[in-house]
Amino acid sequence: MSRFIHLLSGGAAQGLVNALKPSIETATNTMLSNTFGAVGLMKQKLIDGAPCDVVILTAALIEQLTASGHVVAGSARHLGPVKTGVAVKHGTPHPQVETAEQLKAAMLAATGIYFPDPQLATAGIHFMKVLNGLGIAETVASKLRPYPNGNTAMNAMAACDDPHVIGCTQVTEILITEGVDLVANLPLEFELATMYTAGVRSTSTCKVEAQAMIDILTSPEQAALRAKGGFLPLT
Repeated sequence: MSRFIHLLSGGAAQGLVNALKPSIETATNTMLSNTFGAVGLMKQKLIDGAPCDVVILTAALIEQLTASGHVVAGSARHLGPVKTGVAVKHGTPHPQVETAEQLKAAMLAATGIYFPDPQLATAGIHFMKVLNGLGIAETVASKLRPYPNGNTAMNAMAACDDPHVIGCTQVTEILITEGVDLVANLPLEFELATMYTAGVRSTSTCKVEAQAMIDILTSPEQAALRAKGGFLPLT
């Protein structure tokens, strides 16, 4: 009977992991058990002792977990940077969001604003900074629709009946959600490109298989798949 590889991952990697799941399971003779969510929540789950062999979080958090002994030193591999973008429901007009003023106008015009957890999710934390930077955080407060993670936020936006809503989360989460369209990345002055990194948990009982999974996710052979899913190439 195959063993399990337990994954705790930020939502940014969900599309990539799911696409490669059959290949990983075949190559490692394991079955994957995946949990995706806001990076802050996934980090806390690991620290609290949730089952985990592979963890995918921001590079900064993986570095912290390596220093604290939770992640095996030398096991970390970068998947690539992910930008944060603006989304609308599929089939609705795409607003102009290339400049701060255009983004401000689009947010003010929207009837609802969908985004991930402003306390625990990378994109959610950043998006609140963007709204404050635009000077409209209080003005749009009643329109804000926060969800536990970007994937949940995009699915909720896709399912709603209002065509005048807008969303903001990481590009990878927008691209894998049916019913929403990526409009554009955030304007340059608000740009956020987050490096995502995978590492092996120090207490894993299948470290060899866990490292093999990471090697598949980050391999040159999968560069096109990573790019299609919204990961920028490593430079």
